[in-house]
Amino acid sequence: MASPNEIKKNVVIQDAQGLWVVSEFQHVNPGKGGSFVRTRMKNIQSGKVLERTFKSAETIDLVAVDHRRMQFLYKDQSGYTFMDNENYEQATMSEEDVGEQGKYLREGLEVHITAYEGKPLAVELPKKMAFKVIEAPEVVAGNTASGGNMTKEVTLEGDLKIRAPMFIKAGEEIIVNTETGEYVERAK
Repeated sequence: MASPNEIKKNVVIQDAQGLWVVSEFQHVNPGKGGSFVRTRMKNIQSGKVLERTFKSAETIDLVAVDHRRMQFLYKDQSGYTFMDNENYEQATMSEEDVGEQGKYLREGLEVHITAYEGKPLAVELPKKMAFKVIEAPEVVAGNTASGGNMTKEVTLEGDLKIRAPMFIKAGEEIIVNTETGEYVERAK
């Protein structure tokens, strides 16, 4: 048994309804009352998504999972295929399991996979990744008059669209935060 304070992303919790992988969590310490952990979890067997709050006084049953470094190979109709760099075994995850992170995956990218009994459950991407800007509208004189915080929509490789500062041009490489989908800086 463990404390809810040990909850973090990709941790697997077991309860009466089965195994749940944590996709989002937030530790909350209110001014009054005890602290708690707000979670968003997905059931491994059924795929059902549940939001649940754990009080710090509760106990939870954490399940031991494998964390493996794998390389993304390709995406096809069956899902996203990854290869273990040590033993060359391949594993496929559905689009639903990969979720929003799928838009950041590129061939050859190394990621961390959380697996339970050999079945991949969750993907953890690098927090920041570099992408080449494919398309960026030109800056028109007068657009920057209101300050330096104006942005425009740019298209990155893989048809990914994000908001970036006005000075970004097509052909440049920029760093994107994969957790928020926001522009961070120009790549060096």
